[in-house]
Amino acid sequence: MTTSLPGRFIVLEGPEGAGKSTQLRRLAEALRERGREVVLTHEPGGTPAAEAIRRVFLSGEHGAITPLTELFLICAARAQHVAELIRPALEAGQTVLCDRFSPSTVVYQGYAGGLPLETVRAMDAAARQGLQPDVTLIIDVPAEVGLRRNRGDGEADRMEGKGLAFHQRVRDGYLRYAAEAEEPCVVIAGEADVEAVAARVLEAAMEGRPRG
Repeated sequence: MTTSLPGRFIVLEGPEGAGKSTQLRRLAEALRERGREVVLTHEPGGTPAAEAIRRVFLSGEHGAITPLTELFLICAARAQHVAELIRPALEAGQTVLCDRFSPSTVVYQGYAGGLPLETVRAMDAAARQGLQPDVTLIIDVPAEVGLRRNRGDGEADRMEGKGLAFHQRVRDGYLRYAAEAEEPCVVIAGEADVEAVAARVLEAAMEGRPRG
């Protein structure tokens, strides 16, 4: 667990169109202004090998991919990401901000994808090698709002194109994850303006306590 490491591991999560990437960049800037050394990363990806897996995972060019195949791909990428980037940064005392981590796997492949949760959790545990976030921040928006936001961003990737019913299960899955999480987990309403959401994200990241 990260409590034994000098650095701090913060994960941002949420459905498609929640604004995670924007909020992650703003959080990184705010923490750097406060003197933190910040590493900004994302999943799947973050290292050359994991980025290669990401391209397979998101492109759809190889045809349909089953939830179990998704799980193997994600966990392979995560194992490399943890070993090559996240753990070394934490050992060096840096703050790691990650766009998606284990909660996405539990939600997308488990709750929404229909895989047995015990399978998902066992594979994820092996991939993250005992690492756990100090705090997970979930930006919550209704599925239809998130998908509508994403329509203006260009062509949908394979996950964004799965349809409203799937993404409603994703949103419900995140709320369930937050209620059952082992690590501190804060749900933040994502329909407010960007500044208001950013302020709440920063507050929750600095406190690291689940206040809702």
